[in-house]
Amino acid sequence: MLKKSSQVALGGMIAALCVLLMLMTGILPFLSYAVPAMAGFLMVVMVIECGTKWAVLVYIAVSILSLLIAPDKTAAFIFVFFLGFYPILKGTLEKLKSRVLEWVIKMALFNICIVAAYLLMIYVLKMPEVMTEMGDFGKYTGVITLALGNFVFVVFDIALTRIISAYILWFRPKFLRRFG
Repeated sequence: MLKKSSQVALGGMIAALCVLLMLMTGILPFLSYAVPAMAGFLMVVMVIECGTKWAVLVYIAVSILSLLIAPDKTAAFIFVFFLGFYPILKGTLEKLKSRVLEWVIKMALFNICIVAAYLLMIYVLKMPEVMTEMGDFGKYTGVITLALGNFVFVVFDIALTRIISAYILWFRPKFLRRFG
């Protein structure tokens, strides 16, 4: 575990990088889902290097700043409601003894969080354009989008597992051996 001053410095750098990524959504609109995922990957570094408490603090800071200054509010909401905290929670979910229960909880969590985010954007914040941006599937836009989102989530979870392994087994020993 890093010293307190190193934890603060790493947290500040990761928070700044996450916010910078979220600002990129204004430049390239098709990054609405990729950028929050990349920012979520950075939360893994916080968990590994500083622990869950520090990762949660960085997540909260990035969430607040993203909601305030990110040009693409959909990207900010996706980060806040799922892609920002899921990487922090992933390790805890994977400690469950049953893989089936683990995946049931993961899928339920994803669906509840994403549906809540979109309902909040559409009905509370009066942003109905988030559904019209998704294409011309008619009345099935939400269902088709959620089904595709579930597939992408599974891919994201597998990719996140591999990135965590690569970070721990390759990157960290090769580049961070002096700091550990």
